[in-house]
Amino acid sequence: MERDDVVTARSGDVAVLAAAAFGGLLFAPVFGLLSLLAPISAVVLVTYGATELGRRVPGLVPWRPVIAVVAGLLAVIETALPGTTVAGIPTGESLAVLTEGAVHGWQLALQSTWPARPDPRLFVFVPLAVLVAAVLGIELLHRLRRPLLALVPGLLVLVLSQAYAAVTGFAAVATGLGYAAIAGLSLVGSSRLLKMIAPAVALGIVGALALTAADPLARPAYSLKDDESVPLTRDPVMNPLSEVAYRSKNPSPQVFRYTGDTPATRRWPLVVLDGFDGSNWLPGEGFRRIGAEIAPDVEVPVTRRQAAIEVTGPLGPWLPGQASPASVTGIDALVDEARGTLVTGRPSTAARYTLTWWEPEVGADALIGAGMDPRLPGGLGGLATVPPPIDELADRVLPDLRPSFQAAVALERFLADNYRLATGDDLPTGHGWPQLRRFLLDDKRGTSEQFAAAYVVLARLKGIPARLVVGYRAPERAEADGAHVVRNADIVAWPEVAVDKVGWVPLDPSGTAKQSGSGSANGIAAAVAEVRTQLPPERKLENPRLPPGESVEDDASDGSDWAAIAVVAGIGLGGLLALWGAGVPAVTGFRAWRRRRRQGRAGVIAAWAEARDRVRAHGVPVTAGMTVRDLVPAAGVFGQKSTVDGLNALARSVDAALWSGTAPDVSDEAWASVRKVRKGLRRRPWRARLRAAVNARVLFPPRGA
Repeated sequence: MERDDVVTARSGDVAVLAAAAFGGLLFAPVFGLLSLLAPISAVVLVTYGATELGRRVPGLVPWRPVIAVVAGLLAVIETALPGTTVAGIPTGESLAVLTEGAVHGWQLALQSTWPARPDPRLFVFVPLAVLVAAVLGIELLHRLRRPLLALVPGLLVLVLSQAYAAVTGFAAVATGLGYAAIAGLSLVGSSRLLKMIAPAVALGIVGALALTAADPLARPAYSLKDDESVPLTRDPVMNPLSEVAYRSKNPSPQVFRYTGDTPATRRWPLVVLDGFDGSNWLPGEGFRRIGAEIAPDVEVPVTRRQAAIEVTGPLGPWLPGQASPASVTGIDALVDEARGTLVTGRPSTAARYTLTWWEPEVGADALIGAGMDPRLPGGLGGLATVPPPIDELADRVLPDLRPSFQAAVALERFLADNYRLATGDDLPTGHGWPQLRRFLLDDKRGTSEQFAAAYVVLARLKGIPARLVVGYRAPERAEADGAHVVRNADIVAWPEVAVDKVGWVPLDPSGTAKQSGSGSANGIAAAVAEVRTQLPPERKLENPRLPPGESVEDDASDGSDWAAIAVVAGIGLGGLLALWGAGVPAVTGFRAWRRRRRQGRAGVIAAWAEARDRVRAHGVPVTAGMTVRDLVPAAGVFGQKSTVDGLNALARSVDAALWSGTAPDVSDEAWASVRKVRKGLRRRPWRARLRAAVNARVLFPPRGA
């Protein structure tokens, strides 16, 4: 073989191996670069060595793939599984771990937080995939002489890596151009280089655009991880919220002990409950194995804290934790990343572990004027069928106040001032609508269970994202050995509200989360306490101001109605009946399409305009000054629960978009509510639907606009 031909062949080999390694290294966000670098490099080197061996000893060419696979497996064992070998010689344990990683590693990685622990059982499938892609690519290149076809196995590894964690922005463009460079390398010396360089560059550009498209609006890209979590036991589990009264009446038993640098105002969350079906409060289900470390998900400075915890009493699967855990060692724990809830797969009354977490450093100045963050999961969950008197109470408590942290603290003050904490042996229990109605409207007496549940439902009715937490407060004093002993008496439930850039902030409407005499507050508790002292009297509370140049009226009159009229005028002279019967649906459909393309606050208001016009088409009188909640009772005459529920959900989205102070993008949630409204209207009789389809009044603004 001529020297130039050898150089050309080797450049093709290098391109194929680089493509396979490139895709494997893009798993770095999942496992960390250091875990992958050695095994992937070893796989590439031994595959290249097997290729060179076949080039020097032609008789070994038929055995080349076998040699490469065997050598590659040994390389993976030596670099990723050295602890399973004896003097560098693979053992049965080596083969068992390798097999388990190849068969189950892909799923175990999806069920872990990222970056995952450097456990070979999780990441070994990546160098194995690179090995398969490298060997298959080399054989395609040498047997078919199709350089670009030989890159396809490596491209499949790259696609798999993006299905786990897609690169975005500049990294996506760099990735696409990098793959284009590899494609160009594979064509070096080819007589068809000039003809094929354009497809190679096009491949790189398409790859760059495809990877960039994974995040067109700076939103999280889809990942296979979204559909995977660790299934919990199907055995019945006691809801800790139902134990508040029982444990309060039996205060002495010890629950857990802890030591660490923790303030006296510390709360120890046990479970976060953000689902409500009218009778029960439910936890989330997205539990994962804890990886190497969970990064903080807030935009404010954080402090890393640590505590050693020993569970000494029955808690079921729940483990005392913190809102933003970083790592857990000493126990096989699972975590719900969105809520911070910790569970163990093997419930027991004795467990020891070390917990590290992130503590937000927030001052009162960052909270006093802060808006809410409805994007945090669970904050605006469903409320089932709200009793009308409670809905009316929410409007009386915060009249005309829009979602903000000041409004959240004002609601806390209302409950603290107008309701009393139950003490003694006769403690109320329950947290469904019947019990909350009795607490809010009749007895006005309850435990922290009723205070917290009532706060969350009232907050959500006013568009404030809130969730319910059950846990324990810190004891007032440490024991002689320095440990803090937490007992049944310390159980407490409290609400948390989602604050923009800060995350979940705990409140205390019942006044039980902080022990008397436990010292001055610090951290986020001190900031909340200062906000309480600065909160104006109820009569002086004001709504947060919208950004300059924006108003509800400006967003609502988005100009799409005039565009719709122009489209009607341009339909032509096809006859009055044709214009009426086909033109009106076409124009309203075109207008809906234009509205749906809007994002952010404009998208939410466009969704409100679409829902309003859909209901108007069915004969409900609507004026320009009506709000979404004003329209709910009028739409209730149709008797369709989906329509009413959709308008209620839309009202919360409109409040969040207009008055949170941060212009959160909840347009997708708003349009989901519009779909519910339309679903209910589709159940009306066909004659009513036909009249609504050709109702030309909806082409014009409502009366008074």
